[in-house]
Amino acid sequence: MDLREDSIRLESLQATSRNMSSSSSAFFSANQSPFFSPRSSTCQLSESTRSDAQCNSINLSADPPSSSSGIQVPECLAEVGFSGFQKFDHMPSTTLVASGIRSSYDHMGDNGYNVPIAKHRKHMRNHYMSFSPVPISLSSNRRRSYDVYIGLHGRKPSLMRFTNWLRAELEVQGVTCFVSDRARFRNSRKHELMERAMDVSSFGVVILTRKSLRNPYTIEELRFFSSKKNLVPIYFDLRPGDCLVRDIVEKRGELWEKHGGDLWVLYGGLEKEWKEAVNGLVRVDEWKLEAQDGNWRDCILQAVTVLAMKLGRRSVLEQLTKWRDMVDKEEFPFPRNENFSGRKKELSELEFILFGDITGESERDYFELKARSKRKKLTVGWSKSSLAEERHRASGSRKGKEPVIWKESEKEIEMQSFERQHYQRPKGGQNSRRKRSKKTVYGKGVACVTGDSGIGKTELLLEFAYRFHQRYKMVLWIGGESQYIRQNYLNLRSFLEVDVGVGNSIDKSRIDSFEEQEEAAISRVRKELMRNIPFLVVIDNLESEKDWWDQKLVMDLLPRFGSETHILISTRLPCVMNLEPLKLSYLSGVEAMSLMQGSIKDYPSAEIDALRIIEEKVGRLTLALAIVGSMLSELPINPSRLLDTINRMPSRDILWSGREVHLLRKNTFLLQLFEVCFSIFDHADGPGSLATRMVLVSGWFAPAAIPISLLSLAAHKVPKKHNGTQFWRKLLHSLTCGFSSSYSKRSEVEVSSMLLRFNLARSSTKEGYIHFNELIKVYARKRGVTGAANAMVQAVASRGSLSLHSEHVWAACFLLFGLGNNPKVVELRVSELLCLVKQVILPLAIWTFVTFSRCGAALELLRVCTDALEAADQAFLTPVEKWLDKSLCWKPIQTNAQLNPYLWKELALLRATVLETRAKLMVRGGQFDIGDDLIRKAIFIRTSICGQNHPDIIAARETLSKLTRLLANVETHTSS
Repeated sequence: MDLREDSIRLESLQATSRNMSSSSSAFFSANQSPFFSPRSSTCQLSESTRSDAQCNSINLSADPPSSSSGIQVPECLAEVGFSGFQKFDHMPSTTLVASGIRSSYDHMGDNGYNVPIAKHRKHMRNHYMSFSPVPISLSSNRRRSYDVYIGLHGRKPSLMRFTNWLRAELEVQGVTCFVSDRARFRNSRKHELMERAMDVSSFGVVILTRKSLRNPYTIEELRFFSSKKNLVPIYFDLRPGDCLVRDIVEKRGELWEKHGGDLWVLYGGLEKEWKEAVNGLVRVDEWKLEAQDGNWRDCILQAVTVLAMKLGRRSVLEQLTKWRDMVDKEEFPFPRNENFSGRKKELSELEFILFGDITGESERDYFELKARSKRKKLTVGWSKSSLAEERHRASGSRKGKEPVIWKESEKEIEMQSFERQHYQRPKGGQNSRRKRSKKTVYGKGVACVTGDSGIGKTELLLEFAYRFHQRYKMVLWIGGESQYIRQNYLNLRSFLEVDVGVGNSIDKSRIDSFEEQEEAAISRVRKELMRNIPFLVVIDNLESEKDWWDQKLVMDLLPRFGSETHILISTRLPCVMNLEPLKLSYLSGVEAMSLMQGSIKDYPSAEIDALRIIEEKVGRLTLALAIVGSMLSELPINPSRLLDTINRMPSRDILWSGREVHLLRKNTFLLQLFEVCFSIFDHADGPGSLATRMVLVSGWFAPAAIPISLLSLAAHKVPKKHNGTQFWRKLLHSLTCGFSSSYSKRSEVEVSSMLLRFNLARSSTKEGYIHFNELIKVYARKRGVTGAANAMVQAVASRGSLSLHSEHVWAACFLLFGLGNNPKVVELRVSELLCLVKQVILPLAIWTFVTFSRCGAALELLRVCTDALEAADQAFLTPVEKWLDKSLCWKPIQTNAQLNPYLWKELALLRATVLETRAKLMVRGGQFDIGDDLIRKAIFIRTSICGQNHPDIIAARETLSKLTRLLANVETHTSS
């Protein structure tokens, strides 16, 4: 049911209320209402009549809320007070709606402050009389009940964002809600309907702000729910200790000097009633819910927990407990850097871009931001919607913001610009400044950070996520590498509790294509992110705007910009999605010096000069500065000696190619720094130390946290090298004097701890995992250690797990098969290939297809696997000539299949299994002709080896019969 249907339901409900007799049109009985004074029924009817006339005759200025508040109203709801209970999935995320119950954030009325006090008082007195005339009798099927009534007052964006989140969280847990800011209405019938909702709600949640106590409707709600002993106050920008009558009236304290005084005058009632309402807050002992700037998530979850417990929803408590445990373990990929310093300007600008304003402690750290030039005709896309309505929404934006036109589409999200400008070759010489259009969108919930590798982008995003995680239900961290981003995105299913698996059945009248199934899986995740529940989606190290597998835009994965969910991206690209990114610069001199000095802060001036030289030579990269600082802290060495050692370290001859190594190619000093670290490890543990091999083999793993056990296993498979001159051994001995130099074997835990201390790796929130910076991994790959890639594949084949190490299993497949235009890096023996296909590749393809609906990736993996098995089979059938056999002319030439018949038979049967698996998966996408051809090949291979009556052949023939029937049905349907 859409919003227009909701409005029709409301109109019918209002018509029913108008047709009721005057004796049955009351909301509260005399005993129910705390605002009722006993009068005769005649007097009550008269007051009610006058109230409607008075309310309709008051000339309130229709002051529509600004777009900065985040609350917009479709035209179809212009005359709607509330609607029936609905799912809020299809509601605009910027509209405050509770269970489909239209909130009072609309254009129907003002907050009443512009009305003269005398008229307002008279209106409120008449309103109280009409509030409870005579009891009515409504049938149970007409009287709607709600679990929670949420009352608020104000247009502050943060308040409405919090309320949206609270309502949506309650709705997700099955708690029905009614949300209202009654001060925005001037129609008595709408007030009557909202009052009805108050009466039939089990609990009343009143969100208190600094302006709430001067709002007559908030005071009315406090008195009403206090009398029913079901009041749940939430102090939004207040504290319980601030709500003391004496301090408010006497304007005591910093807060009430501005907002205090005789607030009951604005209340429109009696002073005694106002004081009773405020004093009632003190008596609510068990509901001490405070929503300060840094605890939104905790406050909302506490409110949901308490309300669910009072409503008897035990299952909700179990779900929240389970969710909290999951978040504590898996929300962040890395622990917080307690020594994080600097970047105050960048953090403030990110907050401003995402939220549109800066609040809390960040205001003190705020630096003046340069004004961005206005965007020209920028359209941020999503098709198939009322453009007039969206233009109306954007037109109300406050000064300094540009109107953004949204388009909605069921299939894709795109950002369009009529004047999209790219970098162009400058005119007037090579030194001319390149120009491009500015397209920074503030307050729309998307921000992008760009910079070189190792500059500190991930560290900045991590610090921002830790600082502001309470403003979101959860931080969802996604690796943005093009080969893995889609899988990482679909991995969010466990956090969002979404099923993205293949749900089609061949019994359906129409089978979705593979592309449609993939789009459906992505849309399910995206739909969850577009609810009113805010998430922070962090895409770290976005490599390309297009997905590697099908070249579709990455933006197709993301929720609509401007929703409650925010998107934070880090990338090395100069521009992403037609938005101007925040260019991350180097640390200041003071910050860089502090990072390099480490625990020693009293270097003499000569050593400080050496540190400055090191800073310049490493290109001021934050990663390199951190490595230098750790070396000075771990080793008994001063900066000048470390500088001399790095300069004397010979550099390796490496063939550089590709854009990813541009930074390393031009910075030989950084490479020498890496080699010094490796030499220190080798001196401590012997030539070819485990620490060095772990770093070098890490370059072949996926860009995700690596299990220490798996990394150590791969490192042990890398052959040791005993290179090094006597000179370097003596130099390193003097350099690392005091650092452990015994050649006793270190455990993998000790080695990983050493890598962490030297900042060559960083710890992960997953126990037993470490993570390597992409700059170090690129150098490890380009250094070209013999056997490192093979060691990684062998380690994954022997100990890899789909549920725990799926990214690294995919990385092994890339090395083995190439996939796409990537070259094959690893060559395995046939026995190793068979083991890998059985234990890793087949389970990976089925798991990827069924669990994540990644049909294209799974089928491509099986296809290249089939090609590899066929190539191995051809090699087995090639005659083998041995030099010893040449003298024996009478001896026939043999093949590998004849020399190893058991291995060849196993290879052929495995190839048939892969073909049969592909055929079965083709059925799920309706490609029956391809499946028929594949299953026939599988049957031929098995029949040649096992005979006609083997159980596997009988099962394959049943699959063939099913495919034949389906193919015949398709041909019949097509011909008819």
